[in-house]
Amino acid sequence: MTKAALVLVCKRPASGIGKQRLAASVGLEAASRIAEALLACALEDAREWPGPVIIAPSHPEDCAWGGGLLPQRSKVHIEPQTTGNLGQRLNALDHKLRMSGLEQLVYIGSDAPLLGADDYAAARDALAYQDVVLKPAADGGVVLMASRQPWPMLSGLPWSTACLGAALADCCRAAGQSVATLTHSFDVDQQDDVVRLIAALKTDQRPARSALHILARDLVRLTEENHVQL
Repeated sequence: MTKAALVLVCKRPASGIGKQRLAASVGLEAASRIAEALLACALEDAREWPGPVIIAPSHPEDCAWGGGLLPQRSKVHIEPQTTGNLGQRLNALDHKLRMSGLEQLVYIGSDAPLLGADDYAAARDALAYQDVVLKPAADGGVVLMASRQPWPMLSGLPWSTACLGAALADCCRAAGQSVATLTHSFDVDQQDDVVRLIAALKTDQRPARSALHILARDLVRLTEENHVQL
């Protein structure tokens, strides 16, 4: 068992909820289906995590939904997010979890299906000698953020911008925390990211990733056909 806990920060997939940039190009229904498939990938990772798992739904009323996401895994804790921007919500969540006795926390969202066992192992290993571990995203954000100390104040960071990853690292260093950076990956926010999934997941044998690969391939094909008809 690892000392580190995995924290899945997520929204309950629904039409018109989340993935707005993606929905603008592929439609609400398709974006919702992608969001569901992405969440399944994150849950696939949580199911295999060798330590404590926390699911942090975006709203308190989704606690029951969150509690049913991993029925075959024991010791899953549900801790809903509070209000505020993402930085404020992460600070509040982090404080609650550390008050419960957890020390090493590995945060992921539900939109980075390229994360795998090697990435998680690298993050856990780096936490043995670094305060903070970040895995950057190609768009300038991060797909994983881990820490063995409370996060500094994150509310003022440029969330959802190409500057976020660098600003987060600078914020942690300014607070006196050491930072390790893993190799880059990408998350799924726009239609081009869905296209990238087709090649990236082509040989991935994990069931949820295989299902996402098929969905991405079919969605891109349908979109191309509709463009031809126009």
